[in-house]
Amino acid sequence: MDSFGAPTQGEAQLAEQIAEAYPSIEKVRFTSSGTEAVMSAVRLARGATGRKKVIKCIGCYHGHSDAMLVSAGSGATTLGVPSSPGVPPGAVADTVLVPYNDLAAAQAAAGEAGAQLAAVLVEPVAGNMGVVPPADGYLAGLRKLCDRRGALLIFDEVITGFRLARGGAQEMYGVRADLTTLGKIIGGGLPVGAFGGPAAIMKYLAPEGPVYQAGTLSGNPAAMAAGLATLKAIAKAGFYQRLERTSAALEAGLRQAAESAGLAAKVCFNRVGSMMTCFFTPGPVRDYASATASDTAAFATYFHVLLRRGIYIAPSQYEAMFVSAAHGREDIARTIEAAGEAFSTAAGLMRKAEPGR
Repeated sequence: MDSFGAPTQGEAQLAEQIAEAYPSIEKVRFTSSGTEAVMSAVRLARGATGRKKVIKCIGCYHGHSDAMLVSAGSGATTLGVPSSPGVPPGAVADTVLVPYNDLAAAQAAAGEAGAQLAAVLVEPVAGNMGVVPPADGYLAGLRKLCDRRGALLIFDEVITGFRLARGGAQEMYGVRADLTTLGKIIGGGLPVGAFGGPAAIMKYLAPEGPVYQAGTLSGNPAAMAAGLATLKAIAKAGFYQRLERTSAALEAGLRQAAESAGLAAKVCFNRVGSMMTCFFTPGPVRDYASATASDTAAFATYFHVLLRRGIYIAPSQYEAMFVSAAHGREDIARTIEAAGEAFSTAAGLMRKAEPGR
């Protein structure tokens, strides 16, 4: 049965797995997508604090709800509509934009918001402007900012959750979020999302509290069963160590292929665990502005050569590559070999575009 419309045993079991992996999560509420998870977490933060302002980073993508679809990354940037038509100004009036990795900007914005700051929402590792890791002290600084201001820190771990570590980015960087949003992985490939946090915050959700959230398809039995099987599989000893070795081997091979093509000084690799992006810019890439300095025509050439060779990566400069446990040595070797041709072809295009040629 795909839709049941009521809680099931599988829903409780999957919630227990999530709470076991994330010490910051005591209670979980399931949704049908990451977009719904973020939308609901933001509503909960506003309802629990009685405030309205939310700080969001430029180029971070948090789903396509109106309040978050402003200066967004991912497909919105790729298609040239980071702030989508159809979103009324009032819907984003309380969304405050700051550059990613700029703690001073976040502190200044928090000061301006004052007693109306409900939350700071961030991808702990940006994955929707391409992969951009947090600068040293950035996440810890946001934690301190929220503690001082009485605001909630929301980590959007739809991408990083269970991918970087069993406890996601929070385990990797040692920073606790007040609310965490999850998706993708926890459904084993089926549509699902979730958000969770301490019981003292989650109690504001209906029916226990006044903040409404619901969804007939949320927590459906099929997604819960698939998610439970997935989380049990990745909890096995050595899983993340093997994933790291595979990811590191791919990065090293791609770097060598780029160097052989004469692109060592013209591309920038960012990798965190099994997430990686090759930016066609010298770098470093640490925020949206530096990410969008990339040569997207060169990336498109690189993408199409790889595709012709049977290697399918994300078709946008502003997306991430994800290495999975299913990728073996032959897959990595084949990808690196194809990348040699792809980088060489892209290098030729870039040389032709140089001034004076």
